[in-house]
Amino acid sequence: MPNVPMTEKNATNPTTEPAVLHESVIGWFGEHARDLPWRRPEAGAWGVMVSEFMLQQTPVSRVLPVYEQWLARWPRPADLAAEAPGEAVRAWGRLGYPRRALRLHGAALAITERHGGDVPADHGQLLSLPGIGEYTAAAVASFAYGQRHAVLDTNVRRVFARAVTGVQYPPTATTAAERRLARALLPEDEATAAEWAAASMELGALVCTAKNETCVRCPIAAQCAWRLAGKPAHEGPARRGQTYAGTDRQVRGRLLAVLREATGSVPQSALDSVWHEPVQRARALDGLVADGLVEPLENGCYRLPQS
Repeated sequence: MPNVPMTEKNATNPTTEPAVLHESVIGWFGEHARDLPWRRPEAGAWGVMVSEFMLQQTPVSRVLPVYEQWLARWPRPADLAAEAPGEAVRAWGRLGYPRRALRLHGAALAITERHGGDVPADHGQLLSLPGIGEYTAAAVASFAYGQRHAVLDTNVRRVFARAVTGVQYPPTATTAAERRLARALLPEDEATAAEWAAASMELGALVCTAKNETCVRCPIAAQCAWRLAGKPAHEGPARRGQTYAGTDRQVRGRLLAVLREATGSVPQSALDSVWHEPVQRARALDGLVADGLVEPLENGCYRLPQS
């Protein structure tokens, strides 16, 4: 079977007709979707937005406790906007990639100042918020407001790569071809499109995983181009997992941990004690300052950002 991707006008692979995929995947989702707090009606658009920031490159199990604490403390964007950005960094804990906390704080400020404290429903207005890219804008518009948008995260891209184009993994970065395919697969009905976005994402997270996919549980295994082709191995560059031990990321995390636990500023000596290699430690600290995650003070101390 030729592995020919769909275009926006024509589905060239008869085994992966969009209507068949929609019905099967959405039906599966109705039975197997996880009960996650950001999927509940009471989460609202702000809860959805917070979850999308936290879930970037971070598993659900690590996000759940931080998410619950965050929403309990800051149930609306204005509540977060009223705090110093350093408090967002502190509350982010060990989720990793803490610049996301600053971006979420910036988005909360903009929502409060421009939109009366309510997360906008308009896709263009979402895109104009600081820290919001195409994926997050589409996800919030779809999951919070039930709109018709192509929501392309890593899980969805992997499902589409296998089921439609017949390859094991999608490209490293999202391509124009993937965006065209995602639009071609979108149901015309707005509510169904929003459900399809959530369902295809869940399928990638639970069944069509990066490793050890469980095709026997997949609702579209009979239509999957990759499976029908015999699961050909990935032909692109080797996909390497991210390392952490000994990296600048680890050093940054240790430095931030000291600052998060402190009630005020921290002397240089307290930071020096967390990592043995002075050049790497200085480079990591300089990076934190450059990213706006740490503020240097005139007395040689450091603190989380206050403005």
